[in-house]
Amino acid sequence: MLNYFSENIKIPQIRRRETTAWIKSVAQNYGKKIGDISYIFCNDEKILEVNQKYLQHDYFTDVITFDYSENDVISGDIFISLETVKSNSEKYNTLYNNELQRVIIHGILHLCGLKDKTEKDEKLMREAENNALEQLNPSCHSREGGNPQISMQ
Repeated sequence: MLNYFSENIKIPQIRRRETTAWIKSVAQNYGKKIGDISYIFCNDEKILEVNQKYLQHDYFTDVITFDYSENDVISGDIFISLETVKSNSEKYNTLYNNELQRVIIHGILHLCGLKDKTEKDEKLMREAENNALEQLNPSCHSREGGNPQISMQ
């Protein structure tokens, strides 16, 4: 079951059925089933607090994934800073919606077992993100424009 929450910020308007079906499909590509997954959309202040408290990291980030998966059933909490997603979309010259989709699936890919700590792993993660984005939206990949599915209001 996928749940979408917000803390300290307005939740983005997400096509929940479509997004949930996409997430399930991506997980199936890795031989995984969806368990309990919660997306918590938040601001920079909240994600910094989570990063400091649980990971002992003193910096902002766009996404933090807590993995509670067992065997082939993926479960976890995925915190997403909408403020950092917005600044990253500006930095990488992408549409906000596309950057948000990338971060949404990034957390799922972590739950599926992908890492991004080394340069090699980061490259594999980007390829997996691009493949997932292509699956959702054939005209949207490689941090380039496309057909937005999520809007920030």
